[in-house]
Amino acid sequence: MPAHEAAAPPTGLPHGAARTDAAFRAVYGAGPTGVWAAPGRVNLIGEHTDYNDGFVLPFALTDTTLAAVAPRTDGALRLHSGGVPGGVVEVPADALEPGRDLGWAAYPAGVVWAMREAGLPVGGVDLHVDSTVPTGAGLSSSAALEVATALALDGLYGLGLDRRELARLAQRAENAFVGVPCGIMDQTAAARCTTGHALLLDTRDLTARQVPFDLTGHGLRLLVVDTHVRHALADGAYAERRAGCERAARHLGVPALRDIAHAQLPDVLAELAELPDVQPLVRHIVTENQRVQEVIAWLDAGEPRAVGPLLIAGHASLRDDFAVSCGELDLAVDTALAAGALGARMTGGGFGGSAIALVEDGAAREITEAVHAAFTAAGHAAPRVFTARPGPGAHRSA
Repeated sequence: MPAHEAAAPPTGLPHGAARTDAAFRAVYGAGPTGVWAAPGRVNLIGEHTDYNDGFVLPFALTDTTLAAVAPRTDGALRLHSGGVPGGVVEVPADALEPGRDLGWAAYPAGVVWAMREAGLPVGGVDLHVDSTVPTGAGLSSSAALEVATALALDGLYGLGLDRRELARLAQRAENAFVGVPCGIMDQTAAARCTTGHALLLDTRDLTARQVPFDLTGHGLRLLVVDTHVRHALADGAYAERRAGCERAARHLGVPALRDIAHAQLPDVLAELAELPDVQPLVRHIVTENQRVQEVIAWLDAGEPRAVGPLLIAGHASLRDDFAVSCGELDLAVDTALAAGALGARMTGGGFGGSAIALVEDGAAREITEAVHAAFTAAGHAAPRVFTARPGPGAHRSA
């Protein structure tokens, strides 16, 4: 029997929360204390800049991860996912340690570990998660899981964490417990984005501004092309890119590549002549930070169509300088542009995942059909193409 008391089934829950509540009851035999939600994200511009203390501009998807939780009195951590085959993963909270192979459960377990390491009074818990955020699509399914778990534990134990600290703990779970050296963007986007806005985030000090992002009002939409592709070298290559950026910063004597102004770039590249392997990495980071500022200027001016060329330039930089694109992403971008998209680029860490395309509303169907036809002709599996609209950040759902 679960080490928490049964609760009567709540009424009037949102559809997704009601489903997650019911699934929790089926797994654990009693009701959860509550259900919390955190979204996936699309990054409009600012790729690989977050671990260089740079600027990013993500917005929350309406696809979300839901976490239903209840406390336990015996110190056990029991984790279950509606989207992963297998039963409940159980481990004593006191026995959590980085590097332990827990599969998908390492992400929520890592959040528990990070909170306990920070001295927060988090004990045993039963948790069930459901998610509509596609995994491996470059849309931050892992951050959505971490932040949904963190917000649920915050509510469950009355921790009173602000959203910055919530994101930092979720990032620490992924960095130190799971072992993925990601930056802070994904967790912050899940925690702090708001409906109808993109989040301009300075990843050095975590100051942020909510930027109105209403494409519909301008007759536009942003298509996401989920290629369903994830190449095996992604994780190792990500770590290599981060290490290269850090090596360049040390050589230049700056805290991070964010400290290189765009106007300094020619001189900086000359100074890195003895490190030719990091020159293109530096060029991407410096120019990408500049692109974020230019996108913001156009959005503030009410001219979202002018963002298109900056998306195109961003993709070229990710493809040629940072070398994190792949054939499927390039095909999605090139096809969308040839079919009339105003701009397109890969989004996320790269080596698979998703691309985005800024399109006129009336051209969306034609561009979608062109992308599907191109993937079929190339012998690739059909991509999922959908319209992304900025949804809410993490919140209690029930």
